[in-house]
Formats: sequence, C-alpha cells, structure tokens
Amino acid sequence: MASSDFINADSGNTLTRFALTAVAAVALVAVSAPNALAQRAANVQVDAVRSEPLSQTVPIIGRFVAREQGAVAAAVGGPLKAIHVHVGDRVQAGQLLAEISGELRRAMLEQRRAEQSMHKARLAAAKALLEITTDEMKRLERLRGSAAFPRKQYEDQRHQVVRYTSELSEAQSGLRRTEAEMSAATIDLGRTRVLAPYAGVVTRRHVSQGAYVRLGDALVTMINDTDLEIEADVPSNRIAGLLSGTEVRMTLEDGRIFSATVRTVIPDENPTTRTRPVRLRAQLGDWPTAVNQTVTVFVPIGPSRDVVSVHKDAIINKRGTSMVYVVVDDKATMRTVKLGEAVGPRLEVVDGLAVGDMAVVRGNERLRPGQAVSFKKS
Repeated sequence: MASSDFINADSGNTLTRFALTAVAAVALVAVSAPNALAQRAANVQVDAVRSEPLSQTVPIIGRFVAREQGAVAAAVGGPLKAIHVHVGDRVQAGQLLAEISGELRRAMLEQRRAEQSMHKARLAAAKALLEITTDEMKRLERLRGSAAFPRKQYEDQRHQVVRYTSELSEAQSGLRRTEAEMSAATIDLGRTRVLAPYAGVVTRRHVSQGAYVRLGDALVTMINDTDLEIEADVPSNRIAGLLSGTEVRMTLEDGRIFSATVRTVIPDENPTTRTRPVRLRAQLGDWPTAVNQTVTVFVPIGPSRDVVSVHKDAIINKRGTSMVYVVVDDKATMRTVKLGEAVGPRLEVVDGLAVGDMAVVRGNERLRPGQAVSFKKS
C-alpha cells in the first residue's frame, strides 16, 4: 500500500470517530434536556382560595340631599336695620344674620317694667293693710263674750279684712299679668335679632337693609352642607334587602368608592314608577359634596351568601374551558373549574377548587402540569 493511501485511511477513521462522538453528545443532551427542565423550579405567585360573602347588587342613581335647608324668616315685623351676611357666606349656628329695628319694642318693655313696679307697690300696700286689719279683728275677737265687746266695730273690721284680701288678690293678679307681658315683650325684642338656626351656607338673600319686613317674610335661604344624606328612589321589589343599618357600596361621578348605611325606607310609594325613597348616611369623611350631586348606590338584590372564590388572575382559558393551576407538593397541578358570579376582583368557584387551595396568579401562563414551582403568597 502506498504511503498516501495509508494516510487517507487513517484520516477517514479519525473523522468517523469524531462524527460518532458528536452524535452521542447530541443524543445525550436531547435525553437529559427534559429532565433538566423538570428539575428547574418556576417562580410563581399564589393566592389562597377562600370563602367570602357574595351579595348581588343593582346600581340605582341617587342624589345628595340636605337634612336642614330652607328660608330663615322674620319672627317679628318692622324695618330691617341691618343684614350681616351675603350669598356664599358660611355661618355657624347662633350667628347673627340680620337685625330688625327694636326701638318701639324697647319702649314697650320699659312700660311693662313700670307697670310691674306699680303692681308691686300695690301688692305691698294691700299686704300691709290686710295685716293691720287682721290684727285689729283678732284683738276685738278676744273681747267677745264680755260687756265691752264692740259688735259693730268688729263687723266693720271683718268687712275691711275681706276688702283688703280682695285687693291683695287683685294686686297679685295684676303683677302676674304684667310680668307675663314683660316676658312676651322681652321675647319680642329678642326676635329682632335673627340668628342662624344651624351651621351652613347662605345661598340667597331675599331682602336688603332698610326694607320693611312682615312677620314670616324670608330674609335669607340656608343649606346645611355639613349634614347631607343620600336619597335614592329604589324599586319596591328591591326594598327587601334594605333594612335599617344595612351597609351598601356607593360611587361618586369621579369613580371614588365609599360606603353608605341605610337610615330609613320612607313608606311613600310612587304609583307611576313603583319606587320608594330610601335615605342613606354616607361615610365620606372630609370629601366635598353638594346638594343634588349625583351618586350611584349599589342596592343588594337579596340576602348575601357565602361562596368559594378564586382571584381572577388565576383563571386560564383553554379552548373555552376555565383552568387553574394549584400548587400541590411544590408542583403545579392543573384543575378544570366551573365559575359563577364575580365578587369584586375574584370569581365564585362552583366546582373544581376547595377553600385553602393555593392558586397560581402570577407565572401561570408558562407552567406545565407537574412542573416544580417555588412560590410566594400574594
């Protein structure tokens, strides 16, 4: 054999051995790849399946109403001396709003005081005369039965006692009448100062300084915007779930969510709409609101019930079937579930899961059944 033939043969054997080694290595990698994937744990986030109350609701449009609002009227007539508030002013309960002229009423009060002094003097005189005549009559009575008993003088004295007793009663009645008139005059004078009946905001001024107002004329209109309620006209067939004290959810126009409590259901049904007004107290804190502002109240359809729920992020849809990965012995196990109503960010589970199951809510899209997982709770 020529030397060149020997070299070619040896090179061929070397290439053949290299090729076989490469094929064996690829086959080893192909066999070991699934095992490596199976041993590598996927990082996921889980959330426990739990039981919670479910209450189905229907949205009802309501509005804020003031518990205290209306016109503040004049309690007496007369020229309006001053008005101290303007539209938009915020006032406190008892704050002075307006003043009606009270000169004539002060003069009448002084007249009643003078009459009171006069009746007190008459009462004192009647008491003194009655005391004197009574003592004299008692002295004459001690002479009764003796020859010196002055019968005619005794009878005259007894008549004097009756007279002064009557004058005393008259003076007492006159004093009580005058004191009652004084009280009325004092009240009448006090009513010339018109005070705010509650805290709130002035929304309208009906008169100006110098005008003559009569008894009952409106001076200003006020709204107590610190004590608002929600009024919603609820269909009568939804009233059953709105007992006094029931807490419901409500949202403002900007999407903010608050809670409200049913205060009362007013027993006055609208025959046209078949609705009844419901009053609710809102827990708004310092959030600003206005009378007639729109609010959406979520009225419960019926009594709440306890349901098993899972977070909505745990649901995987495969060909129209709802699936959930749960962690069992640190491995991902796929479950087919039957879902019901929504419970906020969660869904009711009718079948397929139990309370306490750890459902995968993050990383579940890349999982395979049986894959090892490492997880943290949400």
